[in-house]
Amino acid sequence: VQLQASGGGLVQPGGSLRLSCTASTYMAYYGIGWFRQGPGKEREALSCISRSDGSTYYTDSVKGRFTMSVDDWKNTMYLELDSLKPEDTAVYYCAAFDTVVVGTCRYYGMEYWGKGTQVTVSS
Repeated sequence: VQLQASGGGLVQPGGSLRLSCTASTYMAYYGIGWFRQGPGKEREALSCISRSDGSTYYTDSVKGRFTMSVDDWKNTMYLELDSLKPEDTAVYYCAAFDTVVVGTCRYYGMEYWGKGTQVTVSS
């Protein structure tokens, strides 16, 4: 599975972006998620979808501001970023896994990562 993220850029605080991640194969059987890594920070899980029940998980720092969705027929997942803050500046990554635990971003099995897309929030 190959993943390609896009849609990053420079945006002012309070602005919005829509990230996309297109996969090389049908994704409906894979748990999927978005992660980010800010400068000098560890990788952070943002949002994941578990295929066992379709539930979506959001980490507290982005809950209510970011929205994850997926269009399996287009092999594409999305992350809508709203009300952006300077601390959201990071490289954003999409990923797919054999299994995502329901209600979390914990995953196991084979994992696939796309190249990141840079999001910079600055005035």
